[in-house]
Amino acid sequence: MANQIDVITNIMNVIVPPFMLIVLLLVYPLYLIYKFINFITRLLTSENVAGKVVLVTGAAAGIGEQISYEYARRRARLVLVDVRGDLLGRVVENVRSFGSSDVIAITADVSKEEDCKRFVDEAIKHFHRLDHLVNNAGLARVKLFEEIQNFSDFSYLLDVNLWGVAFGTYYAIPHLRKTKGKIIVMASSVGWYPFPRFSFYNASKAALITFYETLRTEIGNSNIGITIVTPGLVKSALSQNEPAKAALGWIPMESAEKCGKAIVRSACRGDKYVVEPSWVNSLYALKVMCPDLVEFCNRFLFITAEKTAPPTTDAPHKSFIPTELKSD
Repeated sequence: MANQIDVITNIMNVIVPPFMLIVLLLVYPLYLIYKFINFITRLLTSENVAGKVVLVTGAAAGIGEQISYEYARRRARLVLVDVRGDLLGRVVENVRSFGSSDVIAITADVSKEEDCKRFVDEAIKHFHRLDHLVNNAGLARVKLFEEIQNFSDFSYLLDVNLWGVAFGTYYAIPHLRKTKGKIIVMASSVGWYPFPRFSFYNASKAALITFYETLRTEIGNSNIGITIVTPGLVKSALSQNEPAKAALGWIPMESAEKCGKAIVRSACRGDKYVVEPSWVNSLYALKVMCPDLVEFCNRFLFITAEKTAPPTTDAPHKSFIPTELKSD
C-alpha cells in the first residue's frame, strides 16, 4: 500500500507542475481582465458609510486614530476602543468636530476575551447594529531572538496581536452578517517580509494574514467583506523614538494620516488587500523571486552593519520598544 502511494506521489510530482503551468498560461489573461473589471466596479460603487456604525480598536493614537478621523469625515458613527482610555477623550472630541454624529469610547484590553465581548456588546446596545470592524490594536517588541530573556513579554504580544483580533472578530461576526458588513484587519508587510529583530511581531502578522484569508474562504466575501492591510513603516510614536529609529534604519516612512485615508478608501471600495505605500509591493516580488538576496541584504544592512558600527547608549537590540496598543 505504501509503495502504491509513493508511486502515485512520484507521478503527481512529474505531471502536476507542468499541468498547472499550462492552466495558468490559459487562465491568467482572463483572470487579469476579471480583476480589472472588478476594480472599476468597486471604484464606481464605493460604499457610503454615512450613518453606519464603525468599531475601531487601538483608536487612541497613530493609524487607528487617523482611521477614526477618516470615517468621521464620511459621517460614520463610531465606537472607539483602546486600553488607554484616558487618551480617548481627545479623539472623541476630534471625530465629533470632523462630522461623526454619534461616538462612544470604551476602555478595553483586546488580549482579554471578556473585554472583546464587552465592547462588541456595548456597541450593539448603543447603536443596535455594526457595519465595519477595524481590528487595529497591536503591540510590537524589538529584540534579537537569541537575546530574549523573558518570553512572557512576547506571549502578551501574541495575545494582543493574534488572540485580541480573533476574539473581537468572533463576537462581531453575527452582527456583521446582518448588515453584510466589513472587517478591516491591520496586518503588516513584515507578515511576509522577514525584517530582523521583529521575529514574534512578524510571526503574529503572518498569522493574521493566513487567518483572515482562511476566514474569507469560510464566510464568503459576499456575506462579510474582509480587507487585509499590510502597511510598510508608518510614522508613529513607535517609529519616531530614538531607539526605534536606530533599529529601523533609513527605511522611508509614510504619515499615519495618509495611511489611514488609504485604508478607509480601500475598505469602502471592498478591496481584499491594501498595501500602503504601494511601493512596498515590490519587496514582495523581490522576496518571492530572490529570497536568498533578501536574506543577505537584510542581514548585512540591519545586523552586520550595526555590529560593526560604534556602540551607542540606545542599544536598540538590548531593549524592548513597545507601541501603544495599536498596530504599527
